[in-house]
Amino acid sequence: MSAQSAPVAVLVVTWNSAAVIPDFIAALPEGMAGVPWRLVVADNDSADDTVAVIRELAPETVIVQTGRNAGYAAAVNAALGAAAEWDGGYGAAMVCNPDIRLRPGCAAALVNALGAPLPDGSTVGITVPLLFEDGDPAPQYSLRRESSVTRALGEAVIGNRRAGRFPRWSELVTDPAAYARPTRADWATGALMALSTACLDACGPWDESFFLYSEETEFCLRAGDHGYATQLRPEAEAYHLGGESRVSPRLWTLLVLNRVRLYRRRHGRAASAAFRAAVLLRESSRALLGRAPNRAAAAALVSSAALRATPGP
Repeated sequence: MSAQSAPVAVLVVTWNSAAVIPDFIAALPEGMAGVPWRLVVADNDSADDTVAVIRELAPETVIVQTGRNAGYAAAVNAALGAAAEWDGGYGAAMVCNPDIRLRPGCAAALVNALGAPLPDGSTVGITVPLLFEDGDPAPQYSLRRESSVTRALGEAVIGNRRAGRFPRWSELVTDPAAYARPTRADWATGALMALSTACLDACGPWDESFFLYSEETEFCLRAGDHGYATQLRPEAEAYHLGGESRVSPRLWTLLVLNRVRLYRRRHGRAASAAFRAAVLLRESSRALLGRAPNRAAAAALVSSAALRATPGP
């Protein structure tokens, strides 16, 4: 079976996802129109009837049960391992959250752009769509620049949306023009991304040391190190529920700590200390406004033990 005729492996990580997975499955036929595909679900020991719902609605789904709440990256790796066992393999992979709803033609637009050469000699190895939230006609700001001390400081002082207009001062890309054309980014929100097999082969497994958050950041940056770019394809669109990390102190703390952990892996001690201080400034200033998630994150950033701890549920 050739790469062109091999199915796209649609990989979904679930954990107590019974309420959202039916609409994900319902949107797949139109969202995947024009490309052959197979669905693989890696379930992280859901306590609800997620697995039963999937078996009823999509009985041909390959279900991998990790047997524990293994984390997002570990579940992605488990799903990739299952797809690798198919006769003839798979032609590309699409990593999806269960709260994603593909719009018609989304997959074809993402997959068809994989492998395209770019002027700097790199190759498109990861593609992402425009993401929309309910009731908002404007796409989410899903593109990011790599973390730096000045960007963390800019976000701390003037906020990421205002600072996003200036590439030096924010990770967040807020220029509307960037979302109206194919745009390369250092990394992008990982709710839905297509990956070429060449990129996956070059990069290897997803980093399971990030239980949740920053695993897609790490993979995109690692892909860039290997010459595989992340690119937004605006002709591909999807709807994303999301948003839990913004209201949960525990999840927001994990998100913030993993940002600092990842930065420390890619930079020296002095730069890492400065980055941590800038992130702490942001979290502390928001905590003074009475925001519980930021207060929890600031407390964790002060603790060296929290940064050394292995992320987990």
